[in-house]
Amino acid sequence: MPEPYRHSVAVAGVVVREDGKVLVIRRRDNGQYQAPGGILERDERIEDGVAREILEETGLRVAPEWLSGIYKNMGLGVVALVFRARLLGGTPATTDEAAEVLWMDRDQVAERMTEAFAIRVIDALDGPWPHLRHHDGMRLLPDPAGVPGGERG
Repeated sequence: MPEPYRHSVAVAGVVVREDGKVLVIRRRDNGQYQAPGGILERDERIEDGVAREILEETGLRVAPEWLSGIYKNMGLGVVALVFRARLLGGTPATTDEAAEVLWMDRDQVAERMTEAFAIRVIDALDGPWPHLRHHDGMRLLPDPAGVPGGERG
């Protein structure tokens, strides 16, 4: 009998500095710019996973503040919960997962990130929250009603 399909749950945090710039990493595995995040561990609270992933990838301590969006990669079956987060402290540093840790403004995010990951940052900056979107790993998918970007809610 085939194994039942299971979704994977990821978390990510959009940390916004006082000057409006957002925390971004360049991933070592694929060279892509993204908000820091990763797979939630089985026995981990969601907000603890956000803080852990950001600390592991950037060296910065954060406090998740609110859910800004829910995103599903339709090809991989990964559901990502993205939170707006507040910086608490720490020193930014590259890690095994992050080749670069930097702060980008909204225009840089739009230029340097793939659409599916840039929208997570833009959505965290712009309410109302939470946003609900679907993508194929690179591009947003329209919802069945034809709404551009798959936005619902």
